[in-house]
Amino acid sequence: MTDPTLPSSARVIIIGGGVIGCSIAYHLTRLGWRDVVLLERHQLTSGTTWHAAGLLTTLRDTEAQTKLAKYTQDLYRRLEAETGQATGVINCGSIQLAQTPEKALEMRRGLAMAGCFGVEGHEISRAEVKALWPLADVSDLAAAFHFPNDGRVNPTDVTQALAKGARQGGARILEGTPVTGITSANGRVTGVLTAAGPISAEVVVNCAGMWAREVGRMAGVNVPLQAAEHYYLISEPIAEVHPLLPILRDPGNSAYIREEAGKIMLGLFERTAVPWGLPRIPEGFAFGEIPPDWERMAPYIERAMRRVPRLLETGIKLLFCGPESFTPDHNYLMGEAPNLRNFFVAAGFNSLGILSGGGAGHVMAEWIAAGHPPMDVWSVNIRRAYPWQDNDRYLQERIVETLGIGYQDHWPFRQWETARGVKKSVLHDRVAAAGACFGESAGWERPNWYARAGQTPEYAYGWGRQNWFANNAAEHRAVRERVGLFEQSSFAKLLVQGRDAAAVLNRIAAANVDVAVGRCVYTQFLNARGGIEADLTVTRLAADRFLVVTAAFTQTHVEAWIRDQTPAEAFSLVTDVSAAYAMLNLQGPAARALLASLSPDDFSNAGFPFATAREVRIGYQTVLAVRLTYVGELGWELYVPTPFALPVYDALVAAGAAHGMQHCGYHTLNSLRMEKAYRDWPHDIGPADSPLEAGLGFCIAWDKPGGFVGRDALVRLREAGPLARRLMQFRLEDPEPLLYHDEPIWRDGERVGITSSAMYGHTLGAAIALGYVSVPPGADDGALTAARYEIATGGARVAATASLTPLYDPKNARIRR
Repeated sequence: MTDPTLPSSARVIIIGGGVIGCSIAYHLTRLGWRDVVLLERHQLTSGTTWHAAGLLTTLRDTEAQTKLAKYTQDLYRRLEAETGQATGVINCGSIQLAQTPEKALEMRRGLAMAGCFGVEGHEISRAEVKALWPLADVSDLAAAFHFPNDGRVNPTDVTQALAKGARQGGARILEGTPVTGITSANGRVTGVLTAAGPISAEVVVNCAGMWAREVGRMAGVNVPLQAAEHYYLISEPIAEVHPLLPILRDPGNSAYIREEAGKIMLGLFERTAVPWGLPRIPEGFAFGEIPPDWERMAPYIERAMRRVPRLLETGIKLLFCGPESFTPDHNYLMGEAPNLRNFFVAAGFNSLGILSGGGAGHVMAEWIAAGHPPMDVWSVNIRRAYPWQDNDRYLQERIVETLGIGYQDHWPFRQWETARGVKKSVLHDRVAAAGACFGESAGWERPNWYARAGQTPEYAYGWGRQNWFANNAAEHRAVRERVGLFEQSSFAKLLVQGRDAAAVLNRIAAANVDVAVGRCVYTQFLNARGGIEADLTVTRLAADRFLVVTAAFTQTHVEAWIRDQTPAEAFSLVTDVSAAYAMLNLQGPAARALLASLSPDDFSNAGFPFATAREVRIGYQTVLAVRLTYVGELGWELYVPTPFALPVYDALVAAGAAHGMQHCGYHTLNSLRMEKAYRDWPHDIGPADSPLEAGLGFCIAWDKPGGFVGRDALVRLREAGPLARRLMQFRLEDPEPLLYHDEPIWRDGERVGITSSAMYGHTLGAAIALGYVSVPPGADDGALTAARYEIATGGARVAATASLTPLYDPKNARIRR
């Protein structure tokens, strides 16, 4: 149904009439927003929603996505009664199948995590699978897991129900109204252009699905996604098939199987996909199909059919191929654009739009209305994306891998294989020659570990000790006992300067950064609710110049946060200088002696105290040295102008031999910091975590002039009494098991939390984890740490020692010596 009257203005304009756009419109009206206009280029659902499989499977890869999926199920089940529009919900449940012991362990871990979020699931036997799905071949199964509350839905019907609910709430939906442009002024969106005329708006939301990248470009906003061919087949009718058969998710065969009107639908997420819509999506594409490539898909189809052998002797009624859009990291793109205020994006759902649509609409509506999301959604926040990702070749090559990644083994430390080598530091070839095995972060090739002579620097994945475990142990010991060299040029380096720079940063940072020139401050940027938006260091280089250093993957977010929090009248400018400097991090008890052997400058504790910075000479070069550590040892970060990087590196390596220096990778950085209980954003701390809960109260400058963003919320939390949750450090009492993250934490037989990060601690001799736990009423620190703790490691629980202070060097003696 089309409203023939084009309004001249609206409070919010939503671009795209798929399930996501209609869900946002529905949820905004439930918040009391009436002046909502949804513009659809053709007809509702005509992009990719109409051909979706409609699966409602709850367990996802992350906490945020699992919560979105759970909310979606609950919404769809009540939507028909609320709107009068059928949704086609069938409460059939789902079964996940594991063909290997490794996949079984992965799924047991997922099942344990799901329980923490209120998702019901049970491990079941082969016989129980056969009872639930009599036509299934279960002979090759290592394990299976039943989720009784999962189901499926009719995608078109549920979208129409959301649209009907939105209209009932006052929203207007205009079909046949393509958007041709986005207008903006002073860094803020002001409306859209259509063939029928312009519409002004306070807020614009890009829900254009596989067209979202094109719409983003109209606004100058990066929306990195790419369409790909996506297949399912429909069999001829099979007598024993009925609607209540559970959905079979069969990752070993890259497939899912469900009933479809007395037939079987078999969907495929093949390991190697094919991008579509090159160089652009055909004009007027709607309710469109792609001619199927039978030859390419035949091996996948035959293999997947073996799960239900009857399919091998049943005719295929339809092999359907339709486009779906995928993102470079297989996570959604949601939230306000980092470079255009009030321009929001909700796209790139990686063929999971139906099962996340309700939750995505809820989160986006709250985000638009309140100015922040109602939960921690960093894993899907568009501010994790980078401008360089808007590159045709990069997206086309990465999406080949992205489509099927959800059905592959989710190994710990797994690295992307496609579209690699986007960014390399000037030292890349040097560390490669030293044996570096590279991982990727924010496009950077970074040394994760170093191979020994004769060892191939490649991962051999598994849930146990991987092939680099001994390498990590040797690197770890080198830092604790001698000295290690970390190549960390990927870190983002932002120069904040101007006469108001000190005032601006001091308002944003929770710590006092208005310090003497040459001082370095570890601090957090907080939101108005007291949650941690960034965790970084600020070094004062001059009265009006500061260096902000943050992890590479947070650069877009941190840079946008500083700009958003800078008053329009302030004389303060932020500039990305990341490429101007390499960063070499020298850590360990022999770091001082090594540097002293190369430089005439004073590196003594008195002459170069902790948390200070100064220029030092190394050979012919002058570099900025900052005495900091993220590993719990004596050390300096060396910021080297890029033209000087190679000779400085060579000098360090040559002189390092006499001091037992060893190259160290990011895995070792992680194992060292875990022993010291140093927090990692966004795993251990994030937008929904306060510094008080995270044990970072020592970073807060409560009484600095002018206060800081988030102070009022922290004061309320402090005055409310004992904290309800706290971050603790754990050490397994058994030295053999490994921990990674998202393992349930048990206290005195009760589940009280979940690990946020973990790594093996080679000095402490066991796996180390951080995790938040609920605090019993009246429990003091002693009672909290003295309780009996266990951590679930894939089915078994292992006893653990808990601590509120670092288990390694709690008095920081090694750092300040």
